[in-house]
Amino acid sequence: METITISLVLLLAVVISGILARLSPIPLPLPLVQIGFGALIAATTGEAVSLNPEIFFLLLLPPLLFLDGWRIPKEELFHDKGTILELAFGLVIFTVVGMGFFIHWMIPTMPLPVAFALAAILSPTDPIAVSSIAARVPIPKRMMHILEGESLLNDASGLVCMRFAVAAALTGGFSLMTAAGTFLWLALGGIAIGVGVTWSITYAKGWITRRIGEDTGAQILISLLIPFGAYLAAEHLHASGILAAVAAGITMSYAESGGQALATTRVRRTAVWDTVQFTVNGIIFVLLGEQLPKIASSAAEVVRATGRDEVAWLAVYVVATNFALAVLRFGWVWASLRFTIYRRRLNGGPGAVVSSAPSWRLVAAMSLAGVRGAITLAGVMTLPLVMLDGSPFPARDVAVFIAAGVIIVSLAASSIGLPFLLKGLKLPPEPSHHKEEERARALAAEAAIKAIELRQHAMSAGLSDVDRYVDVAAQVMDIYRKRIDRMQRTAETAELAEEVRKAEQVERELRLAGLRAEREELYRLARNRLVSEEIIRKLVRDIDLAETRLLAG
Repeated sequence: METITISLVLLLAVVISGILARLSPIPLPLPLVQIGFGALIAATTGEAVSLNPEIFFLLLLPPLLFLDGWRIPKEELFHDKGTILELAFGLVIFTVVGMGFFIHWMIPTMPLPVAFALAAILSPTDPIAVSSIAARVPIPKRMMHILEGESLLNDASGLVCMRFAVAAALTGGFSLMTAAGTFLWLALGGIAIGVGVTWSITYAKGWITRRIGEDTGAQILISLLIPFGAYLAAEHLHASGILAAVAAGITMSYAESGGQALATTRVRRTAVWDTVQFTVNGIIFVLLGEQLPKIASSAAEVVRATGRDEVAWLAVYVVATNFALAVLRFGWVWASLRFTIYRRRLNGGPGAVVSSAPSWRLVAAMSLAGVRGAITLAGVMTLPLVMLDGSPFPARDVAVFIAAGVIIVSLAASSIGLPFLLKGLKLPPEPSHHKEEERARALAAEAAIKAIELRQHAMSAGLSDVDRYVDVAAQVMDIYRKRIDRMQRTAETAELAEEVRKAEQVERELRLAGLRAEREELYRLARNRLVSEEIIRKLVRDIDLAETRLLAG
């Protein structure tokens, strides 16, 4: 009963913090409001939720990683793959090594493996927190895609590095050859398991659906279970559950390109996953705030045990860690952008992000946008409580406090600095997808006209009132012909004149046939990579909503 009560209180806290963020006269990022509200709960009740690190990791991380992999635009991910890989892997290794030695130098009582583990935990970034901060000054799409791609991959690379560091702290030894072999299995095994779980479940689901029909509720529940299945299967086989969840999400986007699910299922599933994402992120930040008093108290005791009576040293540790992270990220981003521009010029192409040397404002914005959030908190909470011999894990409380402080300070710094840096920042014009979208609409409309003609002939064959079918089909097809002629969106919102009940039924069937043909054509374009995934997702959602309205009527 106590567990249920705590869960309900956390959900209520997420709702109330969202209301407070909207009511605040000062624009505050939602994560900061949630952290503050969590701290208020802890201060009022005087108690903190006891978190089991393994359960915390299992329940909260897989769905977030899965959804990131599912929804990130793959074309943009591949287009900027060089820059993204440099940030997601190169910067992570650079941060782990640099911050590991720095933290150990700053806090000598923290063993070097623990310092490396903390550095690995601090390396992943959180684009969700960035997007909430930049609500008033939107981040350019190109920059946001790079940040999303970086976050998607550095979640896995950072947490895998943390796993190695924790193992070294527990065993007291580290073998480069063993680590290399383990890393290959963790990475390749995790990816293979994630892909395999998603494809096998999707295939089995399709086989069952073709025979007994589709249950929307069951389909949504299956999608919610896939990330947990991939994560648990990978962990059971000692591979990376993190990478398995990410790979499962990416695979899900390709598995869904066949358009087998009903429109109603996709519309409702999107709403459910939006709720899950909002809830899980909110719970994580509320838990962070709720744990802060306990974390600060425990960390203060550790600092006093080192002979430093001033608890203010904790604030020094947090500020120094944030500053060092900012310096390392700024240097890496500057070097990465310069290298990318040089490489593109060498190949005769334009620069990756800018056409000349990157401005300091652009580099500073990319650096400041590296906000730490849910993944950092979830990772630091999984640090073991005890060593193999039963003794307390060294400096765990200090590590948790520093990670929590870095999250709060980076959120605050970004909410203040990003609007200033992005305001008036001149970037190269992003490519317009207007012509691409109109082309997709025209091709989909042509496919719809062909499908309506075939459906009309099939429905009217052998009937005496063939003219009714021909007239209604002509009216429906005229909608699509107008779209082709004008290249504008008019089909989904157009209303046909009232006719007899039978004519309305005919019209409904024909429009459904047209919409389904449109969707199939769009998926064909997506499979052949003729149109970007982002545009396909937008157009398919329009079709799904139109089909849902028709079916509801």
